[in-house]
Amino acid sequence: MRTDLFDFDLPQERIALRPASPRDSARLLVVRPQAGADAAPALEDHAVRDLPSLLRPGDQLVVNDTKVIPAQLFGRRLGRGSEVAIEATLVERLDGSRWKALVKGSRKLSVGDTVRFGDEGKVCFLGQLDATVELKGEGGAVTLAFAFHGPVLDQAIAERGAMPLPPYIAARRPADEQDRADYQTLFAREEGAVAAPTAGLHFTDDLLVRLRGAGIGLHTVTLHVGPGTFLPVKADDTVDHKMHAEFGVVSEATAAALNVARKNGGRIVAVGSTSLRLLESAADPDGTIRPFAAETAIFITPGYRFRAVDVMLTNFHLPRSTLFMLVAAFSGLETMRRAYAHAVATGYRFYSYGDACLLFRGDR
Repeated sequence: MRTDLFDFDLPQERIALRPASPRDSARLLVVRPQAGADAAPALEDHAVRDLPSLLRPGDQLVVNDTKVIPAQLFGRRLGRGSEVAIEATLVERLDGSRWKALVKGSRKLSVGDTVRFGDEGKVCFLGQLDATVELKGEGGAVTLAFAFHGPVLDQAIAERGAMPLPPYIAARRPADEQDRADYQTLFAREEGAVAAPTAGLHFTDDLLVRLRGAGIGLHTVTLHVGPGTFLPVKADDTVDHKMHAEFGVVSEATAAALNVARKNGGRIVAVGSTSLRLLESAADPDGTIRPFAAETAIFITPGYRFRAVDVMLTNFHLPRSTLFMLVAAFSGLETMRRAYAHAVATGYRFYSYGDACLLFRGDR
């Protein structure tokens, strides 16, 4: 499909720079596609805290328990002429001391260069955090070999790193200490993401208690979100776009529980595009979910036949993004165009720290 079909106008003031407080006070647009190509979707304005009354007993929420690491590091190149400022975002751990990173201004680096991140550690014995440029790739990709290893390196990164906020927030304000809590979900357990599974940011302990009281189940999967989630689709046609692979896990226990619930009439409710993409990657054509531990680069666009997921909770996404293409596949392109127009007109807050929508499948 043509990429420009997924474009829309969004005023800058609709982009949220901080999350709602409390988290479940965020607005929630419920989108129910209607039968007939020309029928307008049913749009209902709610809050995330209303979720227990919008789902049914027996429904099963699936959340992503990946944990965002403070992957953005600021440093300087040493030992070769004048010191040059370096900004690196860690994107993939290669082993105990080596990371693949995306470096802004990577042309300033050569193989063998030393980069020093931060000046003084919060813990004295760590000293400086130095890394050697081991390899340079395309698109700013650099392999960094750190002087520390294992847990000590993890601690040094945690001390010096900043939360890797999405570009549309980072361009307007720097990350701060508040983001270390705000940009982490209640479910965060498994370290490895460089972006938050943002639909999960809306949950609170109180909301979880009320969901359980309403007979709604909760299950976790893990998909380590990579930097590709923010990359625009530059190709003129979606068929020419290549997705970045991300590693995900669906445990045997989670797969079995979801299959039983669905046989008993419960719906699978994916919390976020990451949970949805992982579940669809793990599902057989008949909808049976299998245990899964592998990379997935699934790219979902209109025309895709959904196997596992019945309902989706998600934030509002960027124009021309793979995420907007996914929700258009789930509920219908024209439905989502109308839903987003309503959201803009009525003051919904967009993107990672913004409001949410509850989507029902358009083929049901």
